[in-house]
Amino acid sequence: MEPLMPSAEAGHLSELTCDILRESGRLTGQVHSPHVLHAAADLVREMNCYYSNLIEGHKTAPRDIERALRRDFSRDQTRRHNQQLGLAHLAAEKHMEERLADPSIDVYDPAFLCWLHREFYERLPAELHVARTKSGRTYRITPGQLRDFMVDVGRHTPPDFTALPEFLARFGKFYADPSIRSTDRLVAIAAAHHRLAWIHPFGDGNGRVARLHSHALLIRHGADGRGLWTLSRGLARHRERYYAVLDAADHPRRGDLDGRGNLSDAALTAFCVFFLETMLDQIRFMGGLLDLPALRTRVERYFQFETLALRREREPLMRIVRTLVDEGEISRTRVQDITGKGATLAARLIKRGLDEGYFTTPTPKGPLRIAFPAKTHDFFFPQLFLDLPVTEDQR
Repeated sequence: MEPLMPSAEAGHLSELTCDILRESGRLTGQVHSPHVLHAAADLVREMNCYYSNLIEGHKTAPRDIERALRRDFSRDQTRRHNQQLGLAHLAAEKHMEERLADPSIDVYDPAFLCWLHREFYERLPAELHVARTKSGRTYRITPGQLRDFMVDVGRHTPPDFTALPEFLARFGKFYADPSIRSTDRLVAIAAAHHRLAWIHPFGDGNGRVARLHSHALLIRHGADGRGLWTLSRGLARHRERYYAVLDAADHPRRGDLDGRGNLSDAALTAFCVFFLETMLDQIRFMGGLLDLPALRTRVERYFQFETLALRREREPLMRIVRTLVDEGEISRTRVQDITGKGATLAARLIKRGLDEGYFTTPTPKGPLRIAFPAKTHDFFFPQLFLDLPVTEDQR
């Protein structure tokens, strides 16, 4: 699988790296309240789950994900399975983020990759532990276990299963090497994404593991914008190109001017350029959505056009939510000042806002904190969840 880093167009990749780090820092600086950041990060985690499911050929609406979090599963088997896939992805990603707080965790270790796979599949019911080959043969997936059979992935035949430990050891040793400069680290993350997909270590779930792993790498190297953006949205939006550049990077070297490894250096470079351009695009997209003046305006429009059933409560609830967008958290006593209502009406507004999911509270009498329920997404964060056509995962 050599080369493991591209050598062509190094200048353009360096420029993209600088742009990504600058824009990621700017995005993080836009959100001053830790509670707004937490709510936005929860929303991005749901978005990551939605788009990762979509790439795999499973469409799970944000409201279905929200219901799954309340353990409210559909009676329709397909929708229920999609909800379970989404819930497993959310839980695995959150546990991964918590685990990465330990700096001793080696995210390049093959054991970490197996842990990611196990974290996802152990959360699924037994009927979703079965996969099928393109020829229709079924096989059982063992969570966290490397495949023990041969597979074909499109036109690519991954390494023999007996060689997987050696390939993963080489993968882990190379990408964990501290001699990789910090200015090249994002390029290494992009290259590692393809090479992990190329190895195809598991019987199924390789795409999910590769995307979760890339997310872990971005966190570990401080490029995730504190959870305020996700790579999966960009990969899903450009799914056909994503598959095309993945496939191209599987190809052998094309002559003496195409590097010195077994695989094409130029194709790996093209994949890395696509990967970094996608990152930059998504960071800038979220920067636009989290611009506070624009977000306040969208909050006002939501309550103006989408909440007719709230009647007299629309205007005061809008004021509360608008304040929470700015500050993240407020005391219950401030509701009277914000709305101009007395204690009884303020208490009624708080109850209605909690029932509607516009804000949350850590305790029955605790402060109010901003929330972004699924019904507000289209107004608060337009185009966050795009309804893209579903096709089967080609890898």
